[in-house]
Amino acid sequence: MKYTQLGRTGLKVSRLVLGTMNFGPQTDEPTSHGILDTALDAGLNFVDTANVYGWGENKGRTEEIIGTWFAQGGGRREKTVLATKVYGSMSRESETWPNEDRLSALNIRRAVEASLKRLQTDHIDLYQFHHIDRRTPFEEIWQAVDVLIQQGKILYAGSSNFPGYKIAQANETAARRGMVGLVSEQCLYNLAERRAEMEVIPAAQEYGLGVIPWSPLHGGLLGGVIKKEVEGGRRASGRSADALANSTVRAQVQAYEDLLDKHGLEPGETALAWLLTRPGVTGPIVGPRTAEQLDGALRALELELSEEVLAGLDEIFPGPGPSPEAFAW
Repeated sequence: MKYTQLGRTGLKVSRLVLGTMNFGPQTDEPTSHGILDTALDAGLNFVDTANVYGWGENKGRTEEIIGTWFAQGGGRREKTVLATKVYGSMSRESETWPNEDRLSALNIRRAVEASLKRLQTDHIDLYQFHHIDRRTPFEEIWQAVDVLIQQGKILYAGSSNFPGYKIAQANETAARRGMVGLVSEQCLYNLAERRAEMEVIPAAQEYGLGVIPWSPLHGGLLGGVIKKEVEGGRRASGRSADALANSTVRAQVQAYEDLLDKHGLEPGETALAWLLTRPGVTGPIVGPRTAEQLDGALRALELELSEEVLAGLDEIFPGPGPSPEAFAW
């Protein structure tokens, strides 16, 4: 396993992040525990979740599955850098109630306590704001975070789905309070979706945040979806199917798969390996439903992409270019 620092912190994390969103809804508890054990055995120490995972009437279920895994002992908690998130409503659909969502000091306090209980741990290593809260000032958010850090319940704070200006605003407010501020940003970023290069990633680099890309295969679009259709009759679904309905996108994906086939490369592994070459990226989130999918993700760590392949990928999926030149001069 390869490790790096999380942004400007001294915290060492693996260059792949184990995403757990499928634990519960698509992957049962024993299989989820097996994936977690396999990841830890491979040296993958960075585990990401969120309080709302489990979804619907089962919000919090994913954290509970991780908690029962920690409860097995064997150094599982001690070896894991644990990240979870706060923002989404934890009210059951049958009973909504105020102050159970967003980033008020009240909700942050309640959400941390509830996550700690489900996760069966006394602290969260990286506590992430799952979305911007347009109603709550950062002064209030950082006051709540400061209390939790002093109590030892969280160690670092991060963001997710923040625009560049909010990263700047958050960290400038934290600096005025003498706080470390955000240390990471979890954003949508992959070969097919490179808009984060315009503002989010430059802001993260400027303020020393580690970038943690989610959906590195863009909902399966970059995982060899056309090849799977041809060879196994397995048709794309969800986001991939919607994207492939666009003839321009389908032509891009076909060119992508043809390029990798020419060089003997697997699409999913290549998409992950490409992200590992990008400036500012700590590590992409992989969300395996099975142990086999995790094995494929781990192979990406050993993949060295040639300059020819990298140039070909840039030609097929060109980025926006540097900011502000990409939209100005």
